[in-house]
Amino acid sequence: MSSARLQFWFEFASTYSYPAAMRIEALARDAGVGIDWEPFLLGPIFQGQGWNDSPFNLYPAKGHYMWRDLQRVCERHGLPFRRPAIFPQRSLLAARTACVAKGESWMPDFVRAIYRANFAEGADISSPETVAACLRSARQDPDGWLARAQAPEHKSLLREQTDRAVALGIFGAPSFISGEELFWGHDRIEEALAWHRERP
Repeated sequence: MSSARLQFWFEFASTYSYPAAMRIEALARDAGVGIDWEPFLLGPIFQGQGWNDSPFNLYPAKGHYMWRDLQRVCERHGLPFRRPAIFPQRSLLAARTACVAKGESWMPDFVRAIYRANFAEGADISSPETVAACLRSARQDPDGWLARAQAPEHKSLLREQTDRAVALGIFGAPSFISGEELFWGHDRIEEALAWHRERP
């Protein structure tokens, strides 16, 4: 078994990152694999590919399939689902907050709360009030963490994370990195965990 940790790269506006974030911790625990939670933004990556919107909006047939498929995935795994009124939502503040909270034991709880707000409750995750509520659900002081997330010295953290994602060859979310191996998509969780577990 690898002594390194599997990297889980996620974007709060990403549809398939929702079931991945809700499932990965239990799956990783059962596999005996440690997880590094890595927030980033897809917008700059899409812009680098010449897209000014989500490909699910740019290609309607693909988007129609994705929403039905996501509903099936959520039903299969017992996850609540409500299609957001706006897609993709602006996730800048939530992602900055996750960046400053990296390594904190409660950070996965916050991440899952943001995903529930976006894809189960229909909340506006760009709103400071929504992010604050998600911090409270993780038993954290929202004022303190929101202040850190918006502090000038911390605003670069998310940009650095996104630059790291680009350097690793990440082009979508969710993505999983094991050593130099990239696995993309919610349906690759089990494969990524098995690969990681079997490597020295």
